[in-house]
Amino acid sequence: MLSSTNAITPNGYLRFRDYLQKACGISLSDNKQYLVASRLGKILEREGFTTIEKLVDALQKYGSSKLKEEVINAMTTNETLWFRDVHPFSILKEKVLPEMTVSPLRIWSAASSTGQEPYSISMVIEEFKASRPGLLKAGEKIVATDICTNILQHAKQGEYDSLAIARGLGPDLQRRYFDKVNDSAWKIKPHLSARVEFKYLNLIDSFSMLGKFDVIFCRNVLIYFTVDLKLDILKRMHASLKPGGYLFLGGSEALSGLSEYFEIVQCHPGIVYKAKSR
Repeated sequence: MLSSTNAITPNGYLRFRDYLQKACGISLSDNKQYLVASRLGKILEREGFTTIEKLVDALQKYGSSKLKEEVINAMTTNETLWFRDVHPFSILKEKVLPEMTVSPLRIWSAASSTGQEPYSISMVIEEFKASRPGLLKAGEKIVATDICTNILQHAKQGEYDSLAIARGLGPDLQRRYFDKVNDSAWKIKPHLSARVEFKYLNLIDSFSMLGKFDVIFCRNVLIYFTVDLKLDILKRMHASLKPGGYLFLGGSEALSGLSEYFEIVQCHPGIVYKAKSR
């Protein structure tokens, strides 16, 4: 098993870093050899690759789609929790949803990981409808996408162990919106999961097949991309928003050089970006 960076030569690391960026947009810095070694060790051992160069050679061969999928799954960060950062979900309920009550509501959760974000959005919609009866009559749809195929399968099941449930979810919401499966697992209630559709999507690819959205959540993923790719993704997300639609980014992410595309809306606390007409 490749357990240390000693097995990754400088040239091999550069080749893998270049491959990963072209394959899914993830940009590794110069000092991530240990991360690569720890995440790919099991794959290298199973396939009999003694160096990272041999893995890259295999990835670049025709018919390596299954291996490519496994490598991307291994290298993808899937850190998440319920109602992460809190403010975006408050802004969604108090500011955004009251403006979205005429036509069917469509929300995109990009890089949705194990499903906590889209299911949190679904809970917010449920709370909003309870507090504002008669609104959102046209229906709601949440499209949740990710590049990690095994994570998508987990998210579709909507079942979480006690540790995952405890990360950001209060006991009241747990009782209200989850069914107990056994002593250590809970499953999201069907009426909440029914409005969420999970799909595979690589953010470097086209979004056109997803259609138009009122709201896009793209949080804590753009930090892994180069500046040029980040700008390209944000411009294409603008094109995927309906006029006046809203974009939520992560707390450490910000729009730069796109003032002609988005207007900053200060919500005190928190901010959201509103798509300008072009």
